[in-house]
Amino acid sequence: MQTEGSGIRLTDAARGFLKALASDTRQQILFLFEGGVELTVSQVAERLSLAQSATSTHLATLRDGGVLTSRREWKTVYYRANPDGARRALADLQAALAACCPPGDAPSVGGCG
Repeated sequence: MQTEGSGIRLTDAARGFLKALASDTRQQILFLFEGGVELTVSQVAERLSLAQSATSTHLATLRDGGVLTSRREWKTVYYRANPDGARRALADLQAALAACCPPGDAPSVGGCG
């Protein structure tokens, strides 16, 4: 995403990360993976009382956003947190915010502050 008249761009990783965490449900799902635990769609759905189809969609969004990673064992897909992906996206987001709103800048009309 580029702002009008500026060279500031938000990377795909940062946009995906923001989209992944924009939902309260996806935030709740993410916290199920604390401590490096691996979970299947069924386990996540059961723990949060969600429909399996909705859970699968949420997990895909979290994976696409770099927040989770997955591995397949025959027919079963296991998900786990992806700390490296989250760190990369956060670094990209921090760089974009620093370009938009450098520390110590006075707030301006239409700016970040």
